[in-house]
Amino acid sequence: IRDRYQRRVHGSQSPGWRGTSSRRWFKAMPSWLNPVNQINWVLEALLLKDPAVPDEKKVVPPKGSPISLEILRRQDDKTSEAVIRRFKEDPLFLKVAEKEMKMIIARDEEDGLKLEKGIQTSIARGVIPCDPPVEPIVKIDVLGKTADEVAKEIISHLGDTTAGQGKILILQGLSGTGKGTTVARLQHLLPNTVSWSNGNLFRCLTLLAVTYCQQNNLTLDDSVLTVENVASWASMLSFGKFNGKFDIQIDGLGIKVLVSEVVNTLLKESKVAKVIPTVAEQTQGEVINFAAKAVTSMQEDGMNVLMEGRAQTLNYMRSPYRFELVLSEPSLLGQRRCAQRMMALALDSIGSGSADGADAVGEALQSALARIAAE
Repeated sequence: IRDRYQRRVHGSQSPGWRGTSSRRWFKAMPSWLNPVNQINWVLEALLLKDPAVPDEKKVVPPKGSPISLEILRRQDDKTSEAVIRRFKEDPLFLKVAEKEMKMIIARDEEDGLKLEKGIQTSIARGVIPCDPPVEPIVKIDVLGKTADEVAKEIISHLGDTTAGQGKILILQGLSGTGKGTTVARLQHLLPNTVSWSNGNLFRCLTLLAVTYCQQNNLTLDDSVLTVENVASWASMLSFGKFNGKFDIQIDGLGIKVLVSEVVNTLLKESKVAKVIPTVAEQTQGEVINFAAKAVTSMQEDGMNVLMEGRAQTLNYMRSPYRFELVLSEPSLLGQRRCAQRMMALALDSIGSGSADGADAVGEALQSALARIAAE
């Protein structure tokens, strides 16, 4: 049987039964009693009716593990990792992910150039120094790690975090490396911790610039954004405890409000949003100086302050706790972004109602991928 199988499947030239003297004895028997024929019939019927050797090139790779509705609804790093595992061998997913990766890198480079231009403008104006001293940076490869694991690795470098001594943590890295998710986990794991964003400062200065132009019938351009005007608007901002909580107060040009009270109203109006880039280019130095004093005030009050963003700005913040998130496989940048977009679209299409198990989730994700690919 073995020799027969080898000849049929592998083309073996082994003589098998054909080369034995026993064959002459078998010839004298009726064909239906001949054991050679009986073996042939069994092999044809059970083993070799349509013999074929598996062709590795034709093997279809198994699909990834199904994703439950519960995982989809989390909309966090565990969801994105599950989506990547599910679609990691899907040609369309890989194609879209590569496109997303190139877009992320290009956008980061473009934003970096704009930011650097603003930094150089502030240096030329004498608002900030040219070459600030930067403490050593710990690089953390986030490949294959959850946000919890990355956060705990950062915490391992901080020493005692329960002594009531505040710390300023600097977190930088490319888009898609998980800075925002890591900051959220650090806020959950560290005591008395807040995150700081320069975004509201730029909105405050932009609001004052727009108000100044409205009051003086001017068009907002570089001729208005002079050193004197920007310094005047910056002096209208103060940071401290208001009603028992740290906040930014705007007090000038007829406006007196706390940022926490208008962050989603006045500071989000279209008249502010559409000119933020113009104002930001001319006010990087003022924002850096204000932020440095603000986070130091919170640290001295015993708070842990998380700052995440770009190195060009963060280099002006003094702290021995500096971290950079990196990905040793850049292709995962695009896969993460693609997965994040897919899971958001899929959840939106399923809605708050109950879906029919993992199959419905898989169909929703596949549909979301097709929509993204068609853009």
